[in-house]
Amino acid sequence: MKVLMVTSECAPFIKTGGLADVAGALPGALAALGVEVKTVLPAYPDLFPLLAQGKEVASFGDLPGGPGRLVEVTAEGVTLLLLDAPQLFDRPGAPYTGPDGKDWLDNHARFAALSQAAARISFDGLSGWVPDIVHAHDWQAGLTPVYLKQDGRRPPASVITIHNIAFQGRFGPHVMGDLQLSSDWFHPDGLEYYGDVSFLKAALVYADRISTVSPTYAQEILTPKFGMGLEGVLNNRAGDVSGILNGIDLDVWNPMTDPALAATYGPQTLDTKAKNRAEVARRLTLDPDHDGPLFCVVSRLTLQKGLDALAGVLPRLVESGGQLALLGSGDPILEQAFQQAAKRFPGKVGVHIGYDEAFSHLIQAGSDAILIPSRFEPCGLTQLYGLRYGTLPVVARTGGLADTVVDANHAALSAGVATGFVFDDVSVAGIDTVLGRVFDAYGDRALWRKMQVSAMRQQVGWEESARQYVQMYETLIA
Repeated sequence: MKVLMVTSECAPFIKTGGLADVAGALPGALAALGVEVKTVLPAYPDLFPLLAQGKEVASFGDLPGGPGRLVEVTAEGVTLLLLDAPQLFDRPGAPYTGPDGKDWLDNHARFAALSQAAARISFDGLSGWVPDIVHAHDWQAGLTPVYLKQDGRRPPASVITIHNIAFQGRFGPHVMGDLQLSSDWFHPDGLEYYGDVSFLKAALVYADRISTVSPTYAQEILTPKFGMGLEGVLNNRAGDVSGILNGIDLDVWNPMTDPALAATYGPQTLDTKAKNRAEVARRLTLDPDHDGPLFCVVSRLTLQKGLDALAGVLPRLVESGGQLALLGSGDPILEQAFQQAAKRFPGKVGVHIGYDEAFSHLIQAGSDAILIPSRFEPCGLTQLYGLRYGTLPVVARTGGLADTVVDANHAALSAGVATGFVFDDVSVAGIDTVLGRVFDAYGDRALWRKMQVSAMRQQVGWEESARQYVQMYETLIA
């Protein structure tokens, strides 16, 4: 079976969030099941060294936004088809925004070009390699199923995976000409979305199958609370919607071999976590002799993540004997709130604004618990990293958080299967209440250690999820 992935991010090459981790790890998991994957990815400046190592396999003179070519190269175990279109992707800043933090005004053309290049090779193939399935990820690849259907030839089956329905790729109707789309398709049952074009809505209408990244989120997005305005479209296709839980790369995230750690450890050597905690304390100027629990946050700082409520409960967290290590960036107001907390509680709250992949591994290894009070969370990966590293997740009951963390309630504790703490009320009061449970459990060192071992034994890899993807592909091909 041959699968063409289409994505705007792919770890470790380019990353802004969990989409990149999935796009980087899933091909390897599928390969273990006999699936051959090639991944279409924009050639951002960070990927220019790979262009020199690869081979041109296709060229296009008339993509939205101008000409481009595909360069095939294998790196880090992933076969990439890099879309080299300098006028679209040779720019400073992040993948979607410039140095000023604002979206590029031609994002519609940039990612339409990505989608159209993928659609064209889906028909024409590459030296005899023709995909059976085209698997697009998020709004940036959302026009891929549209171009497949608009071509007129019989297309391969297509899948769209929603990693976060809040991001929809919405643009004014004036872009229709730039996108090379038929005006006949601009209507409420097609591309039109409240007068605009929505790349994600288009994918939900025209893809053969819709998946998202956890079973609970697949049900949540059918409701007005979580559907972000697209719940009607999704309910019309409810029979084609499924949730397949994300996994993580068990080689990259392995506390027994992780080169980013001050000291490696496993379920039987959990005392060694203390060396990582000491290094986190040194780097964030936390009190190294503190004997209460060290909580961590590794996250985008946004209201979605519930971090405004967490900021409000920090005085109580510190007063109760906790410390906080935070790594992240995002909303300037939230950045400022946590920086002020670090000044107010020196030695108790340490903050690093920005992102550092290696430091994120160290913080996970050095902390006792990871806080994820998200108001919605399609899947979440940081709780999976926490489980893997014996850093107990404290999570809101939503999306993939609800699917992956077993709450330390009486029944789960009695059965020895609890792996973290789950709560419902994302507010200062709600977080304060669950923190009380965490402090109580931390005070029972034998209980805490038992939960850590249970967490580290959870299956958080891609094996089962990859099998579910293969089953979905096989159904589509049949």
